[in-house]
Amino acid sequence: MTALAQPFSDTAARRAINLAQQTLDIEANAVMGLKSRIGGAFARAVQMVLAIEGRVVVMGMGKSGHIGRKMASTLASTGTPALFVHPAEASHGDLGMITAQDLVLAISNSGESQEMAVLLPVLKRLGAPLIAMTGNPQSTMARHADLWLDSGVDKEACPLNLAPTASTTAQMALGDALAVALLDARGFRAEDFARSHPGGALGRKLLTHVSDVMRSGDAVPRVAQDAGFSDLMREMSAKGLGAAAIVDADGRLLGIFTDGDLRRLVEQGRDLRNCLASEVMHAHPKTIGLHALAVEAADLMESMRITSVLVLDAQGHLCGAVSSNDLMRAKVI
Repeated sequence: MTALAQPFSDTAARRAINLAQQTLDIEANAVMGLKSRIGGAFARAVQMVLAIEGRVVVMGMGKSGHIGRKMASTLASTGTPALFVHPAEASHGDLGMITAQDLVLAISNSGESQEMAVLLPVLKRLGAPLIAMTGNPQSTMARHADLWLDSGVDKEACPLNLAPTASTTAQMALGDALAVALLDARGFRAEDFARSHPGGALGRKLLTHVSDVMRSGDAVPRVAQDAGFSDLMREMSAKGLGAAAIVDADGRLLGIFTDGDLRRLVEQGRDLRNCLASEVMHAHPKTIGLHALAVEAADLMESMRITSVLVLDAQGHLCGAVSSNDLMRAKVI
């Protein structure tokens, strides 16, 4: 049995649990410690970002760089154009990605990152405003910045007080606070968020329209009002919707006949062989507009306990049909 495969002793297990709990306490305190330091400088940072014509360029080395990548991603997905530029790569050509219309958000707990220090004079000459997010107001980064945001922590969660732990958690939280404040200032809405997340569940719900998922053309089961019952049944069976629309000569919807209607008529013992479609349909079926959101069709089906709904254009012409299976395939539900 290898050392890794050997079970923890009770003492080792208790120590691991205690260290985990202490880590969470230290990091929670680090984040809460930021709250009293959110003030005028933070508000000015929001104003600075709103005023620029370009993008927020986030920069950071090591663990701060990892936080910076996430920060840039969060800003970009919530309405503030942003990107991450690695400071070391910036010294070898990537500095060309930054323009005078951009704003640089530099992250470093110590504020003494050598790779960032090399870039500070160049960024000054470029004219891009600089916000430094550090834990040291006397650091090189803070002194060269147009604005300093205090992300300092009392100690790291690491027992050696060396590995970036509480400091990176504080940076992450402060970056999220900045993104949320900017989101609100821009009037960013759920629809805007969906547009930058088209592949996610929210994007599908807020961006997918009925017209994107409906059956159309010959795939929509329909018959004329004077169609015989056998023609009606053949159309229903061929199209597999569990229903058929009854339309007039101009294609306007008159009614619908469903599997449920058929079952109820059979239970009543009615002779259907000589019936016309207009005699067995029920008028005024539930419909939805062509440009409605697909999620609205899902809500309609759920509330009415039906499995499909017919789609009409603005003139009342039948132009499609959508079923719960269609919505599931599109991952709307």
